[in-house]
Amino acid sequence: MKLSILVPVYNEEARLPTALAQALSVDYPCEVELVVIDDGSRDGTRDILAGVRDPRVQVVLHERNAGKGAAIMTGVTSASGEFMVILDADLEYDPKDIPRMLEPVLDRRTTIVYGNRTFGSHSSFSFWYVMGNKVITTTANVLFNCYLGDLETCFKLMPTELYRLLSVKSRGFGMEAEVTGKLLRNGYRPYEVPVSYSARSREEGKKITWWDGVQALWILLRERLRRPALAGGKRFTPESMFLQSSP
Repeated sequence: MKLSILVPVYNEEARLPTALAQALSVDYPCEVELVVIDDGSRDGTRDILAGVRDPRVQVVLHERNAGKGAAIMTGVTSASGEFMVILDADLEYDPKDIPRMLEPVLDRRTTIVYGNRTFGSHSSFSFWYVMGNKVITTTANVLFNCYLGDLETCFKLMPTELYRLLSVKSRGFGMEAEVTGKLLRNGYRPYEVPVSYSARSREEGKKITWWDGVQALWILLRERLRRPALAGGKRFTPESMFLQSSP
């Protein structure tokens, strides 16, 4: 299999070189590509991307800032891997956790894996950020009768075609709730794997706000009230993703 690592970037000049170096240095158990989507950066981000020569890296440009959801949809359109995972370029997540997330997929236990963050005093942005995440995740669990541990995690790994069929409309951070709501509404239950996390502060460039949390709650309610259907009606099971011909 091939994994497409989608990296949305917006004004990350200070962190992008380290983020790319970390992602490219990981020993992955499969072929990978990095699809970096510059979402209209106005600092030196594009100059850095122009100098990348690794053949595993594909760069896609937005002329104007359109939001994380829009950047991921652009990346999914360009991705060539059977599976995809999202990796922000802000160094909050460690790409070394991606091979661990791939394990249940390669073992054919699931096709969707979420990285479940463990928040601590040394790794969380603020008390209210963690509580907001818990409220959003708990709301999803109540609405869809499931037990997710971390809905807002960036680390979402799934079949690329499945993400395309979700037809995500949210252009900003609301895409996290929309993706999860649509998966749960259609009977998919993500497999969760513990991952490390180190939040940055507002001064360091943290972009998500309380309003994004309000939007997430509305999106979850909206998705719960909709009928469970995906375009094409295809089910993405381990068997369907890893069909092998008989010897």
